[in-house]
Amino acid sequence: MSPIDAPTPYASAPLLRATGLTKAFGAHEVLKGFDLEVRRGEVVALIGPSGSGKTTVLRSLNGLETPDAGVLAFDGGPVVDFANLGDRRSADRSRRKLRDRSAMVFQHHNLFPHMTVLQNVMEGPVQVQRVPKQRAQEEALALLDRVGLADKRDAYPFQLSGGQQQRVGIVRALALKPDLLLFDEPTSALDPELVGEVLSVISELVAEGWTMVIVTHELAFARQVADEILFMDGGVVVERGVPSQVFTAPVHERTRRFLDRILRPFE
Repeated sequence: MSPIDAPTPYASAPLLRATGLTKAFGAHEVLKGFDLEVRRGEVVALIGPSGSGKTTVLRSLNGLETPDAGVLAFDGGPVVDFANLGDRRSADRSRRKLRDRSAMVFQHHNLFPHMTVLQNVMEGPVQVQRVPKQRAQEEALALLDRVGLADKRDAYPFQLSGGQQQRVGIVRALALKPDLLLFDEPTSALDPELVGEVLSVISELVAEGWTMVIVTHELAFARQVADEILFMDGGVVVERGVPSQVFTAPVHERTRRFLDRILRPFE
């Protein structure tokens, strides 16, 4: 696979199946039995109010958070049963295996401030995947060129706009050549005039067939690119369906109230 090509979609078993994920922080239950299936080439958008558990879902899929129970199964492995992780070493291995299959784009970029743009993009392939530096650099430069940032290769994050930093964050995820891309509200920290440049890059990735789970408050964008919408509230999936159904004819009253508040706030 070249550094800018998506994995080839195929219709068979789901690439990812999450079953019964639960997570509590102290007495606060953040996830109360979350289920998800994602097939190769599909885009799933998670929408809902703040605090509904969306980010915890993404962090669980990527091994950054450890659910209390439930199963995550990638096609071809790993299969992680969170209720039976064993000792700490086994749990760490399971989390690393999850990160081998996915890559995450964070809300606040999370670039290493002491590294140049090129070094940020190369860090994962070289240090984690043991890709030879020369090859990692060639692939990183191709990706930066693809998002219009080749001339920023030697810049540091503080020298970039928010939109440029987020595009570097996307390139950094692509450099790992993951099966699954995870986006955690990728535009919420940006000035409104910079949102479009980031959504444009994501739209191109959708058109190329990348498999994605996107947490977003950009509902018009979610309606445009997603194959399935999941509306979450209170740690559960209240409603799921294709965008045309969820946005125009939601079944649940809670979904209707949320959409009315977001889409028609001044009516």
